[in-house]
Parts: sequence; C-alpha cells; structure tokens
Amino acid sequence: MNEEDIRAEMPASDEYERAYAARDLRTGAPATSAAARAEGGVAYVEVPARKNHTVAIAVVVCVLAVFAIGAVSCSATVSHLTDSALSADAPGIARASVPSVAVIDIDSVIGYDGSASSPDGLRYRLDAAEADDMVKGVILRVNSGGGTATAGEEMAKMVADFPKPVVVVSAATNASAAYEISSQADYIFCAKTTSIGAIGVLLQVTDLSGLYEKLGIDVDSIVSAESKDAGAGNRPLTDEERAWYQKMVDEIDADFIQTVADGRSMTLGEVKALANGLPCTGVQAVENGLADEIGYFDEALAHISEMAGADRPLPTITYETSSSSLDALLDLLSKTETSGVQPGAMLAQ
Repeated sequence: MNEEDIRAEMPASDEYERAYAARDLRTGAPATSAAARAEGGVAYVEVPARKNHTVAIAVVVCVLAVFAIGAVSCSATVSHLTDSALSADAPGIARASVPSVAVIDIDSVIGYDGSASSPDGLRYRLDAAEADDMVKGVILRVNSGGGTATAGEEMAKMVADFPKPVVVVSAATNASAAYEISSQADYIFCAKTTSIGAIGVLLQVTDLSGLYEKLGIDVDSIVSAESKDAGAGNRPLTDEERAWYQKMVDEIDADFIQTVADGRSMTLGEVKALANGLPCTGVQAVENGLADEIGYFDEALAHISEMAGADRPLPTITYETSSSSLDALLDLLSKTETSGVQPGAMLAQ
C-alpha cells in the first residue's frame, strides 16, 4: 500500500481534527517499531483523529454563561424600573425612590418645539415633579438667550405657580425670555461670567422693497385692510403702523418688567432702570438684584436641599423623556407653526 492509497481510505472532513501518525508503507499498518522507521518504510500521513469535543463544550459553556449574565442583567434592569415606578401620568419620567431633587434643563431657544424650553415640555416635567411626593424641589439649569415672548410668558407663570421650591443655576447665558422664566424661581445662582438679564422686547420688520426693485421683482398684495401686509417685507412701514407696533412692544415690555418685579421682589422703578435690553455679568446681577448669589450646580443643590429641610444635599433625578433624538427631530420637522404677527415681524424677548 502506498501513501496515496492510505490517504484515499481516510475521510476528509472539516469535522475532524487531523493528526499525524506513522504508517508502514508496505502493509498500511501502524509502524510501531523503531526498526521499521529506521528502514525508511515509514511515511507520516494525516489520519482522522477522534472528534475533539473539549473545545466545543467550552464554547457552549461560554455562550450559556453570556446568556445567563444577560438574563440576570435584564432582570435587574426590569427590577430597577419596577422599583422606580414609572409614572403613568408622565411616560418616560421615572419616579424618585428616595427624597430627591428634579433637574430640568432649559438649554435652547424659548419657543414651541416640545422640549423643556417650551411651555408644553416644561409643563410636562413640572407636573411630574409635583405629582411625585419624593421630589422635594426642582433645579432649573438655564442656558438660553431667550426666544418667543409668549412662550416665555407662559413658562414664567408655570414656575411662579409651582408649589415646590425652585432654584435656578445659570450657565453661560440666562437672558431675555429665559431670564423672565428664571425670575419666578425662589433663588437664582449664576457664574461670574454669566450673561444674564437683557430685559426687553424685540420686534423686527424687514423691508426688502429696495432689493426687489433692483432685482425687478414686483409684489402685488391683495389685502382685506390697508395694513394687512405691514411687515410682509415688500414695503416700508407707515408712521401709523410703526406706532402700532411700538405700542405692542411697550405693552409686552411693561408686562415683562412687572413679571420680573413680582418674582424678584423689586419695585417697578428698580426693574425699569435695568430694562435697557442689555445683559449684565453675574457679578453685576448679584449687585443689582437680578440674581442672588455667585454659585454653580453644587451650591444650587445644597441650597434647595436646605430649603426642603434636608441636612445634606439630596440625590438628583434628571427629567428627560425616553424618545430618541431621531424621533424628536422628525417630530420637529413635522410641525408647522403660525405666528400671531405678520410675516417678517417677530416678537421676541
């Protein structure tokens, strides 16, 4: 029997590990003697070895261990969620299991996008905090330069009416409508370099008629009243229209000033003196009464915990919903808003 014959008789399968054994080329039998090897009649060829179950068993054990760990982890997660008792009234916001402080981030333009920087989003979170007996107060982390006047008005009232302590900690910016909201809190912290205040109202009307003329564009407006296209951008405002808009701005500004005066326990005269539309530094705000203290999140947490009667800082729970960023983006893109002001005119704080 030659080497090829011996190889042909052996199964070739990936299920077998190959081992090398000595075979006598003359008989095909295993070469067992040193003499046979010495005579040169021995060839080392692949022969099927017994299936190696050790590695397979080890792999199966490892896989089962991974699944077991995963099952335990999932069980622990479900247990944690059950213990935290997700509120049926506020899906995605977990109830606190121990006395805690809820943290709400107002960190974008004040408007109507459904986030915590909007009336609907803030109300949703404040309602959850009010309903949770374990939540002893709320910290508003504010980093916003303002936004829509009406949204700021609504949100300021929500904070003013909230029955539990509210403390604001200001980041880089806490201005205009964001400050109107903050002014209703029980206490305001800010950094030395925070841009804070900027009490005032802005309404912008863009006149594009000069550009249209250069481009040869004619706009023919069909209106139900003479001033219906005021602020549409195709012509300048008349004196009467400008006066009308100025009256609107003054009225909203007066309400803004009154809100701040009520929230900060200041006189109307004191707030009016600061209502020049310009922001202050944190240091200036503490000096003029728009803020209470230079401090950061730790100081805010210590203060509100003390207000709640705790002898040490309470744990915090951050109020965020469980929707994904993609869902939020798609929801935002699907919304259309109609302003109460004519196109080209925008009331902002």
